[in-house]
Amino acid sequence: MTEALTRLSQEGVAIWLDDLSRRRISSGALGELLDTRSVVGVTTNPAIFQKAISAGDGYERQVHELATRRVTVEEALRMITTADVRDACDVLRPVYEETGGLDGRVSIEVDPRLAHDTEATIAEAKQLAWLVERPNVLIKIPATRAGLPAITATIAQGISVNVTLIFSLERYREVMDAYMAGLEQAAAKGMELSRIHSVASFFVSRVDTEIDKRLDAMGTGEAAALRGKAALANARLAYQAFEEVTGSDRWQALSAQGANAQRPLWASTGVKDPAYPDTLYVTELVAPGTVNTMPESTLEAVADHGKVTGDTVKGTYQESRKVLDDLEKLGISYDEVVNLLEREGVEKFESAWNALLDSTRAELERLAPKEG
Repeated sequence: MTEALTRLSQEGVAIWLDDLSRRRISSGALGELLDTRSVVGVTTNPAIFQKAISAGDGYERQVHELATRRVTVEEALRMITTADVRDACDVLRPVYEETGGLDGRVSIEVDPRLAHDTEATIAEAKQLAWLVERPNVLIKIPATRAGLPAITATIAQGISVNVTLIFSLERYREVMDAYMAGLEQAAAKGMELSRIHSVASFFVSRVDTEIDKRLDAMGTGEAAALRGKAALANARLAYQAFEEVTGSDRWQALSAQGANAQRPLWASTGVKDPAYPDTLYVTELVAPGTVNTMPESTLEAVADHGKVTGDTVKGTYQESRKVLDDLEKLGISYDEVVNLLEREGVEKFESAWNALLDSTRAELERLAPKEG
């Protein structure tokens, strides 16, 4: 273990890897990260699977068999991705057992084309949980308006959820409310709440990317002084909201019944602007009871030269609120930015999903049995 990653874990930050491929599983590389990099969870998304499947490494045999059976492209895609997630769940199962179900989690996303269809998202979540059939899987549901009731319904069925694509503080509070509503429904059915888990994936770097672009266009010293501050401010205020909700009477009543807190998860933590430290969205978002899911490059950067100095979130709320207020004074609308990022986030995942379908279709055609 490296000193920085060990310290990060000691500060209460669960380190998850934002990547998965069949080769990573079969080579033992994933298991090695558990031992050497303090990794205790894995997240996936359509872009990650598209990269893995288009590379073709380790998928040929299964794709050939699927092509021989003449399955549809969408069925093949689900068979391939759920196989990877199932195997990754098995690799992380010891972590799941050791942490009482808190970590050792692997996430898989519902079809992002269903992001604005509540009932279809609920059905897809149930299907994915059934296909993977591992207690340590998390079903990723986007935090769209239609996604909120789907989160409640899925949690109410005892299925653990990773809520993804959260950008705004208002939407984050709605996500926490949806989670608690699901737990209350589960409790009314007599379900064991301690078996239900959830994380809320609050996206970080994309906020700076969008707001910095607007600040740069202003070309003033006042604007330049705010570059690289919005994303951290937004995430830190999200943690303040988390503290407020978990301190409420409503949450305390659920906690008394064995409910697990829905941990904030910092997502999109790879730094996009080379002017910023490559560990920025890790070392500056250290707080107990959180998850940080990192691409491998960010994980290795933290391992190599990350400086973890303790909690960097609590005590920053007033300063963080001022950052957002100052942006508003410059004419940058917070609501406009976060709404745009949510729309773009869904579109990007849809685009990646379509590219994933195309990659899968190409592999099915390439590996199909030759006629005659």
